Amino acid sequence: MSDGLPVFDEIRFTLDGKDVTARPGETIWQVASRHGTDIPHLCYSTKPGYRPDGNCRACMVEIEGERVLAASCIRKPTPGMKVRSASERAEASRKLVFELLLADQPARDCAHDPHSAFWTWSDRIQLADSRFPAIDRPNKADDFSHPAMAVQLDACIHCGLCVRACREVQVNDVIGMAYRGHMEKIVFDFDDPMGGSTCVSCGECVQACPTGALMEKALVDEQGVFTNAPEREVDSVCPYCGVGCQLTYQIKEDRIVAVQGRDGPSNQERLCVKGRFGFDYVHHPDRLTVPLIRKEGVPKHDVDIDPMNPWTHFREATWEEAMERAAGGLATIRDTFGGGALAGFGSAKGSNEEAYLFQKLVRAGFGTNNVDHCTRLCHASSVAGLLEGVGSGAVSAPFMAAKDADVIVVIGANPIENHPVAATFFKNAVERGAKLIVMDPRGVALKRFATHMLQFKPGRDVAMLNAILHTIVAEKLYDQQYVQANADDFDKLVENVKDYPPEEMEKICGIPAETLREVARVYARAEAAIIFWGMGVSQHIHGTDNTRCLIALALSTGQIGRPGTGLHPLRGQNNVQGASDAGLIPMFFPDYKSVEDPDIRARYEELWGRKLDPKRGLTVVEIMDAIHAGQIRGMYIMGENPAMSDPDVSHAREALAKLDHLVVQDIFLTETAKYADVVLPASAWPEKNGTVSNTNRQVQMGRAALPLPGQARQDLDIIIDLANRLGLDWRYGHVSEVFAEMASVMPSLANITWERVERENSVTYPCDAPDQPGQDIVFGNGFPTRTGRAKFVPAKLVSPAEEPDAEYPFVLTTGRQLEHWHTGSMTRRSQVLDELEPEAVAYVSARDMERLGAHTGEFIQVSTRRGSIRLKARIDGMIPPGLIFIPFAYAEAAANILTNPQLDPFGKIPEFKYCAARMERVPEPALQAAE
Repeated sequence: MSDGLPVFDEIRFTLDGKDVTARPGETIWQVASRHGTDIPHLCYSTKPGYRPDGNCRACMVEIEGERVLAASCIRKPTPGMKVRSASERAEASRKLVFELLLADQPARDCAHDPHSAFWTWSDRIQLADSRFPAIDRPNKADDFSHPAMAVQLDACIHCGLCVRACREVQVNDVIGMAYRGHMEKIVFDFDDPMGGSTCVSCGECVQACPTGALMEKALVDEQGVFTNAPEREVDSVCPYCGVGCQLTYQIKEDRIVAVQGRDGPSNQERLCVKGRFGFDYVHHPDRLTVPLIRKEGVPKHDVDIDPMNPWTHFREATWEEAMERAAGGLATIRDTFGGGALAGFGSAKGSNEEAYLFQKLVRAGFGTNNVDHCTRLCHASSVAGLLEGVGSGAVSAPFMAAKDADVIVVIGANPIENHPVAATFFKNAVERGAKLIVMDPRGVALKRFATHMLQFKPGRDVAMLNAILHTIVAEKLYDQQYVQANADDFDKLVENVKDYPPEEMEKICGIPAETLREVARVYARAEAAIIFWGMGVSQHIHGTDNTRCLIALALSTGQIGRPGTGLHPLRGQNNVQGASDAGLIPMFFPDYKSVEDPDIRARYEELWGRKLDPKRGLTVVEIMDAIHAGQIRGMYIMGENPAMSDPDVSHAREALAKLDHLVVQDIFLTETAKYADVVLPASAWPEKNGTVSNTNRQVQMGRAALPLPGQARQDLDIIIDLANRLGLDWRYGHVSEVFAEMASVMPSLANITWERVERENSVTYPCDAPDQPGQDIVFGNGFPTRTGRAKFVPAKLVSPAEEPDAEYPFVLTTGRQLEHWHTGSMTRRSQVLDELEPEAVAYVSARDMERLGAHTGEFIQVSTRRGSIRLKARIDGMIPPGLIFIPFAYAEAAANILTNPQLDPFGKIPEFKYCAARMERVPEPALQAAE
């Protein structure tokens, strides 16, 4: 035995006179690297996901008995082979390769990236110039058309890494090689400018390029010369979606100038356009840097102010005055009307520690459970269904489990735009041979890779899913042994799905009966099948029923608890999972322990030293209704923007204006902050230390990379200060102490300490021991329920709360774009992201645009029973007739002015994904008058 491997799997050979052992599948280069022997390489990348290509010949080694040298990056050793990596012949060959390449490179003092792999290796082999003449290659003009990336092909060596990065790692297939001979070059699509191509701006090619032919624009001047060299680097986590990509900030003069992907478990060095290029929001001039207090006599309903000049309605204040005003107003309401007259919205964009202290402040300091955050608006119904069915609201397997799946189901999600790095794992699996089943009313981008595309009628998810379950039951495709051993109430499911034969459901959901049957068979018969879903499943009044159907699919077929199987709701914000786990929800203490359970509540009362409210609190939309009813009079909002994110935002904005006292803690004067009595300038993600928990249940470490601007303070310090002014007497010396307290009341964090996360960067929960890795796959040995068994919960058909009619004949649905995120408060202040998508658009089918007599780029007005917005129309071939899709990131055309606030009765989530709408062309005179 050696390295824990059986002898018959080992390959013993000689490397530079030393006996070494190759592991199965290893190349000579990999063995050499493992033993500390450096061999130059250019076309070979050590990053995960890159296959060796062997085309640059920079890694040649000599093998005894062979006439020609071998490329070590692709050559695998054989028993007894004798390899010399440093022979005179091998070194001369490698140096010649570099010398030939050097002849065609820009001069060193004009290098696009003097720290690139090419120049680093040239220095190591002591090569300063070339004796060979440069080849005139006229087909290599510079291309600066992209907002974030510079293309300068005079440095290109045709290594093919960018092609593999785009085609095989990110699977976008934009970059290729074209032409022949000395005219050969990389091209984007059909030799289009990069900025005019279908490039999705992930920057994988830039990170892979070994010469600087592809570079971040922020690092070079207008001539493409490297002038903005980073001075230091800080490892952290991406502040955007729930994927939780690990990254490295590159910093110069306390400004982030570039971001590189890091080899985290959820991204393997990959990033998307937001993670790589959406970092400059932290330096935007709109940043709040001093506390603000509303001027006397300025009404809250008048919020049409310039964010660059907020002092129109606010005045600057000292921190002491601002905190006294903030705490005093909240305390007065609490002491006069009781804790139930207060509420708090925490943030899923902050850390676990901030979420924990925020909900603790509301419960112990305000005296109420009226605390919620954005999970109520994205996956509340998913959590409700999962807690009911399997006893846990978290995912049962990470999205990387797609690599082990034979069948992948993606329903109600658009991961290529909303979770781009997660989507790469799905695309990689399809390239490997997995079957991909996509279900969505929109023809989402993942449709291109699908083996089955079920583009069902909007709002008819339950009809489609019950028809699939009907087939599984009728054809006895279920796993009888698994069901008997692990789940209850299967008989109730069997009885329920009798009423949903595919032939009848075809009329409702629009999917042919035979397709429904085929998909049922493919899923049920798979060795390993996994289901991913997004807010297209959850944001309905029947969102919990949708989740119940998906749980039934997995349980009935035994597709859970094994590698490549499971249930995974894709989380939308960087810490939605962690904030929910930490108790930032009105009906649960941390780890989903009921606030109504007297024994659980007694433990928290002892720990926190306060009597706690025995009643569950109000959710996001319920809080807004309670303000209108006069029941809630004061609020504390940290990092949330309900004036943009709530359904029927006119109703929400009226509620915010009606509050007696509103304290907002944020980094910008958001649409919500404009209604505040006190505005507290807080810390952006790159300015703080703290942990976050991503969609995979991975607890990861974020590290402060930048100083705070002006007088801004750490969010955690503001929460603690406010708590102490409300009489709580908190004494936390460091964020790690908050984590320790949080972990002490959260069994999910057992064996995970601050020091461990700081050391390992990422630890998955649950974790069995301090020296053991966490469990990626759960429910293999039962479920965390009282009985240890899961439960089937049948779902009946429920129509959307509002159907199209003659007055409002369209269906409106909302969501996100690749370039923008959530309410746009961060991404629209990123120069690159806002340049890529600068204005509000409505995505409409070509047929509907033709009927309207409008064209792409023209203004239209979209109206519902709640209001109207004007924005530009964009024809989208993925949108079926009768459907309108509007992203909700644009304040100038806020989509949530239109959406329906009706709630799912279980998850209390609004029906963002469906309401009746009308679309009209805006005549030119009317548009000019409006402007």
